[in-house]
Amino acid sequence: MKIVQLVPELNQGGVERGTVELSRELVRRGHDSIVISAGGRLVEQVNYDGGRHLTLDVCSKNPLTAPLRVHRLKRLLRHIRPDIVHARSRVPAWLCVFALKGLDIPFVTTVHGFNSVNAYSKVMTRGDRVICVSRAIRDYIKANYNTPEEKIRVVHRGVDLDEFCPDRLDTDFVQAFKVRHGLAGRYVAACVGRITPLKNFSAFIQAIKRCSATMPDIKGLIVGGARDDKRGHLAELEALVDSLGLGDTIIFAGSQQKMAEIYSLSDVVVACSRKPESFGRSLVEAMAMGRPVVSFAQGGPLDIIDDGRTGLFCRDGSPDALAEGIAKARNTAFADLRSYVKTYFSLDGMVENELDVYRQLEKQNP
Repeated sequence: MKIVQLVPELNQGGVERGTVELSRELVRRGHDSIVISAGGRLVEQVNYDGGRHLTLDVCSKNPLTAPLRVHRLKRLLRHIRPDIVHARSRVPAWLCVFALKGLDIPFVTTVHGFNSVNAYSKVMTRGDRVICVSRAIRDYIKANYNTPEEKIRVVHRGVDLDEFCPDRLDTDFVQAFKVRHGLAGRYVAACVGRITPLKNFSAFIQAIKRCSATMPDIKGLIVGGARDDKRGHLAELEALVDSLGLGDTIIFAGSQQKMAEIYSLSDVVVACSRKPESFGRSLVEAMAMGRPVVSFAQGGPLDIIDDGRTGLFCRDGSPDALAEGIAKARNTAFADLRSYVKTYFSLDGMVENELDVYRQLEKQNP
């Protein structure tokens, strides 16, 4: 098959990373993969993996330039003649809706998040098939847009088990990181994500404070960068750490490239977003590295965590409940977490599920 994926840009983020991974895996399976975006630092990776990147402005929200961009996209699709067009974001989806008129090419959309409910966001339900990254997203679009059940497919994000493999660690990095941050002999609770109020790192910090009363060896590790517009929030978090006397207990590690190594040196990984997450990729990555997870019982984590077996749900979203979860995780024996991920959340499984969607549409449009 010849498959076209569209994303606004290829810089960073879970959607972009998933697009690149799927492109690579499609090529490995003998398919022709094309990614259309406005460009970005991941373009080289798409081409290196054997896919093709085509640059087109499918990012701008300017309605005045939309007709010209639709025309250019339509001309490009006529030239490519793909078997499937797959839009992963709202602007590309809108451009596809108009560009695909008269072309008789199956259209797939993926709903990656709890977008605001309005006509603009509804475009993500206009695919011939609508992929949802969790059951929570499926229920959300059914409730808000009356999306027919027969159009929807739930395809969880998959983890590359070769990348997140305990046997392929950079042990020099792990040792140096432990020394730099004084982690030897400490119980490390990690929280991963960009520094934004949504990620609720303040609750994590307060939970670590509560844990420290009975777990004096605990260390809280916050892994994620802060964009320029979030520097103020980072300063607020640092001030909270100082006010609680946690200067030697909480580590702001910034953005990290070697995430498998970060998970490996952690004892538990925590997710505590204020609002439901659409999936929870960091949780699955942590479990692939054999690390249990703690989360609020909402959104995508409801699909990921088998409570008491692969991780723990907190009783509510408070710092107290989060602290209880972290403490309980330390004293709980968890099952073979990596095998669980391999069974339910592998990259191979995700790719095959996406291909099943494509194949069904291809049969309907011979």
